[in-house]
Amino acid sequence: MAYWQNWSGKLSQKLEAVHFVRSVEDISAIIRQVTPGQRVRVAGAGHSHAPLVVGSERILDLGGFSGVKNADPDRKRARISAGTPIYTLGQELHRSGLALRNQGDIDRQSLGGACATGTHGSGRALQNLSANIESLQLIDGEGQLRELSRARVGEDFDALKVGLGAFGVVTEIEMNLREAFKLRELSFPQTGAELVAGLPQLMETHERFEFFWQPQQDEALVKTMIETEDPPEYPIAKEGERCSWNYEVLPNHRPHLHTEMEYSVAASDGPACFAEIRELLRNTFKAVQWPVEYRTLAQDDAWLSNAYGRETVTISVHQDVRVDESEYYAACESIFKAYGGRPHWGKVHYLDGSTLANLYPRWSDWWRVRDGLDPKGVFLNDFLAKVRPSR
Repeated sequence: MAYWQNWSGKLSQKLEAVHFVRSVEDISAIIRQVTPGQRVRVAGAGHSHAPLVVGSERILDLGGFSGVKNADPDRKRARISAGTPIYTLGQELHRSGLALRNQGDIDRQSLGGACATGTHGSGRALQNLSANIESLQLIDGEGQLRELSRARVGEDFDALKVGLGAFGVVTEIEMNLREAFKLRELSFPQTGAELVAGLPQLMETHERFEFFWQPQQDEALVKTMIETEDPPEYPIAKEGERCSWNYEVLPNHRPHLHTEMEYSVAASDGPACFAEIRELLRNTFKAVQWPVEYRTLAQDDAWLSNAYGRETVTISVHQDVRVDESEYYAACESIFKAYGGRPHWGKVHYLDGSTLANLYPRWSDWWRVRDGLDPKGVFLNDFLAKVRPSR
């Protein structure tokens, strides 16, 4: 009996097999041999807090699909194996004078997993990783290898960008990139009251901006980043004081095991939503010690992106993995829902299919495209089957 667990250990499962695949041919053969009713999911780095991998009979580990297949500095594009860890990708792209346009606070994920869940960084003019996908190589529910792009499938390609692993096994991703760049990071403290009063101005003034608010101290570390021509400063300084290439400044070390809930609300609602979360922690959940994170994100066209069609603010709450977070998260979720919040697909949420359908205008279309690539439901799992629209 095989076993799998995510990074935090909060999600785990015994299953029939974990397949450590190394070739397209091996994946295709596994898919074709799946018996009726069996389901297959792909595991990246296991850094998701959501039940996207558990709830199937078989798991594919794509760790063997790693590295940049080719890079084109003139067109600013690269074709990258989906299992590539993001922490190895920055330096490899840098050798070609290229960089990801944006990336998340953590770089432990695989590129395929990060794109599948709409992972993002912070910046009011910066979109999430998935928005920069130009094409995908995917093995569908029949074991057939497909090359998919907007030129091939039209607007349906916007369904595939945030695919939740439900369309098939993504083996390669062509990304739209930019030239390598350097960032200087600055940070300063603010009280909770100062944040609530000054958030609109902070969001307007700084292109790359985020903060972690500590509820016990009612104080936040506000962090901004600006592009610079200054030379890299080595050794790399601590978070909030770095100046170096993008891939050395954007990611952070977050070793403490935790769970996380993140919701996205319209940018115009961000300050008010944060103010309510702050009051909830100060008045009701006074024992919570983990911070609240606040970031900005530009709108995009991916159908299940949490920034689909609107300028966005993301607000994240956290809890120690050893603590039952459900009551706290449910209270936060009720506030997020009041602002039309959309959940991050890689984080905890408690929404059902009908609620998700109301949040995502192309929800039924997304399922139409999914069912076309995987009519037998090979790539579903318990969670996806639960939220799937009735036929």
